[in-house]
Amino acid sequence: MQQGSLIRSERKQGPAVWQFRWSDRGSNGERIYRKRVIGTVDEYVDAEAARRSAQCLLADPTSKELRSRHSTMTVHGLCKHFQHCELVKDDNWRSYSTRRNYLFCLNRWIIPRWGKYELGEVRTTEVEFWLRSLPLARSTCAKIRNLMSVLFNHAWRHELFDRNPICLVRQSAKRRTTPNVLSPAEIKALVDCLDIRERTLVLLAASTGLRQSELFGLKWVDIDFAQATMNVTRSVAYGVVGRCKTESSQKPVPVHPIVTDALSQWRQSCSFSKDDDWIFASEHHGGRKPYSGQAILRNVIRPTAQKLGIQKRFGWHTFRHTYSTLLRSVGTEFKVMQELLRHSSLRSTLEIYTQAVTPAKREAQAAVLSLVFSPEAKTEAVKPDLQNFTS
Repeated sequence: MQQGSLIRSERKQGPAVWQFRWSDRGSNGERIYRKRVIGTVDEYVDAEAARRSAQCLLADPTSKELRSRHSTMTVHGLCKHFQHCELVKDDNWRSYSTRRNYLFCLNRWIIPRWGKYELGEVRTTEVEFWLRSLPLARSTCAKIRNLMSVLFNHAWRHELFDRNPICLVRQSAKRRTTPNVLSPAEIKALVDCLDIRERTLVLLAASTGLRQSELFGLKWVDIDFAQATMNVTRSVAYGVVGRCKTESSQKPVPVHPIVTDALSQWRQSCSFSKDDDWIFASEHHGGRKPYSGQAILRNVIRPTAQKLGIQKRFGWHTFRHTYSTLLRSVGTEFKVMQELLRHSSLRSTLEIYTQAVTPAKREAQAAVLSLVFSPEAKTEAVKPDLQNFTS
């Protein structure tokens, strides 16, 4: 076995790293070249500091002790390494909203609790108990758990650690309460009382199930009035234009004549009606950006709903849940529902978004009982075999 060498290796993204290289002989006598990352140049400012950290590697780079040597890196150090490599601004692998949410979870939850822990000190059961103690929704806890798993997979991939203790952490993402949906009467009352801009927004959201980011990412060129279709090609999240959530999200969406009429009226009355303009362009920004969806919801739509006696808590995503539930209530086939909602998997359509409405539940229950108590059921009844009963 050679004593090895320490070199500085540049990366396409993030800071350069110190890398230890060596070679030894395999069981068949062939030379095997090995390498291992010691740390980044931010952690070790010069080669001497990195070499001191790698002294155990120089002693025996193939020992079990050295294969777990990177457990001395802390979770905080791993988070910094992950940010430098995976959360850079020009990264096309993750959307802006995903990077933003990752950074929030890292700084708000993971680093304050686990930052000082060495990677080898993080225990599966301890993480599990911690997640259960958080005053957060189950879905949020599941996102934190998944991000921690992403962190350890990142460490494994970059040879900073040799396992992922989060793989066995159990955390349910199931909702504690059923999300609200609006009834057709509530949607009709809301549409009748809103001005043209908000009315068009609600009609679009309730009749297409578009996500908020997709709704405010629409431009006039995306609407084909002749074919009554709409192309969803971009999304706007936190004011940043990006791609749609999934490939399935970019499929054409049919637009009902009632909605196309509302869009035509809005185009005639709005200040920005060119093909390349945002459909819901903000006058405050001179049409360069779309309106803030949350501001319209908070300042106009929710107050109007409260005046109408609609006390349900709802957001833009409520219209998507409502659309899915109403599709099911009118007997839409599951595959058609998936296509209309543009889900990548049918499971999301059935398990997450769709609820059976109360009249449909009662009708299904009545159908079952009618079979049980029908005259045909009485005539087909089988007499019990008394020999099978014992005293």
